[in-house]
Amino acid sequence: MKAPNTPQAAQLLVDCLIEQGCDRVFTVPGESFLQVLDGLGQQSIIDVVTCRQEGGVSFMACADGAMTGRPGVAFVTRGPGATNASIGVHVAMQDSQPMILFVGDVDSEMRDREGFQEVDFAAFFGPIAKWAARIDSADRIPEYVARAYAMAVSGRPGPVVLALPEDMLGRDTSAKPRPRVERSAQAPCPDAMQAMIAIIADAASPIAIIGGAGWNAKAREHFQIFAERLGIPVATAFRRQDAISSSSKVYAGNLGYGPNPKLVERVRNADLILAIGARLGEATTDGYTVPPLIDGDRKLVHVHPDANELNSVYPADLAICASMDEFAESAALWDDGEAIDFDAGMQAHAEWEEWATAHPNGHTLDMGQAVQFMRDTLPADTIICNGAGNFSGWWHRYWRYDGFPTQLAPTCGAMGYGVPAAVAAALRFPQRTVIAVAGDGDFLMNGQELATAVQHDANMIVIVVDNSAYGTIRMHQEREFPGEDRISATRLVNPDFAALAAAYGGWSAKAATTAEFKDVLAAAHGRNGLRLIHCTIDIEQLAASGASVSALRNR
Repeated sequence: MKAPNTPQAAQLLVDCLIEQGCDRVFTVPGESFLQVLDGLGQQSIIDVVTCRQEGGVSFMACADGAMTGRPGVAFVTRGPGATNASIGVHVAMQDSQPMILFVGDVDSEMRDREGFQEVDFAAFFGPIAKWAARIDSADRIPEYVARAYAMAVSGRPGPVVLALPEDMLGRDTSAKPRPRVERSAQAPCPDAMQAMIAIIADAASPIAIIGGAGWNAKAREHFQIFAERLGIPVATAFRRQDAISSSSKVYAGNLGYGPNPKLVERVRNADLILAIGARLGEATTDGYTVPPLIDGDRKLVHVHPDANELNSVYPADLAICASMDEFAESAALWDDGEAIDFDAGMQAHAEWEEWATAHPNGHTLDMGQAVQFMRDTLPADTIICNGAGNFSGWWHRYWRYDGFPTQLAPTCGAMGYGVPAAVAAALRFPQRTVIAVAGDGDFLMNGQELATAVQHDANMIVIVVDNSAYGTIRMHQEREFPGEDRISATRLVNPDFAALAAAYGGWSAKAATTAEFKDVLAAAHGRNGLRLIHCTIDIEQLAASGASVSALRNR
């Protein structure tokens, strides 16, 4: 018996994705978009990655968009599926990453009756997405898909959500896909560039804060040339550490949580801030205090691809709306004959080198020494993926993010991002080393995606740092409410993570000492497939500043 053909509307949607260059989608299947699943199953251009929970789906799509600059694509079902996936939409929005989430929706005849799993998706996702809409007409699928791609990559990149009524997907249509949409070129105004150079020439102690919306390899290469030629210290915004090579002679380190105090002082004392791509958000600026929002003694040049971002929080003395790569190339090539030469860049880099060198701390498993061993052992273009938690501070401080992309980490502080992001990275760059680092609390937010890694042959290493606590909250708790009797809701009883990874079909090992970690990392690096290292450490060992819980308790 001949199988029925995929309905034309659903097939058109698949064809539109192919036309836009989509080569991978992430999904947890649902009955609300069976027609699309059938269409995806009848073609070989788009790889379909079957995940275990919609949070993992959206995190993978967000990470994929971060790596490619094209929207990562996810499909989930209505109601519970969509609400589970909302965390990835929120991350994509706050991280300025292109993503499209397709949500199978209720039949049109069931709408506004509180049908089974019905949600008003435009209202639900509107505040956390660039655009949220519903495709009611099959003939307009090409229009909506093309607009979604354009919206996701334009200006400040971000997420788009499109709801797909179940009955619409089954309709006939003769519409054809629209051509591939590219990000619009946004070259900076030459007069603005001339004004910026004049401001820099007039400065005594400038510093650049870079990375963010639309940053790519071209922006990285050209801005590094520009900064090194002028000798300007370059700091990266929170979790944007691969925005410049850490080996650059002007790289000054990263801002955010637990930064080098000497870098913080440089920002405080700067008479000129060049914010290139960075939104200057709360984490990067330590609650809008470094630099302060208003300071008559300091100038701000803010370059961003979205005009709505400029002057929205920080008032700029010079605002330039341009694509990061177009701006960086113009800056690298700019030559008006004026010689500008600062020596602060090399000084700041030396300060960072000292700060980013781990010294033994006396703990049985010294995580600073562990990360330094990783740095000496693994390839320079290793991709480090992490979610949120105190554990991440060791990598932020001691790892060298030399390649691009090499850092996948949510700037909005979402837990559970690391493992799904590593799956996406391993599939996108199968020849590169991919490491997911996670705390024990962080890992169990999306640890089920180990099954996805095994099913899709993802080549990745997972390092679980287990201190039997929600470490970041415990740190804050010890500072705000000191005393053993004031510990509340932050203790954890954990599974055997190594045994769990083995149950999923991966290789695993345990490490309780620094020497054991070095041995098992070398063993893991020599294997393929899913590998997990379960590290057990003392709650007393905190990452961000090298302090201990007892030190915080006794402040």
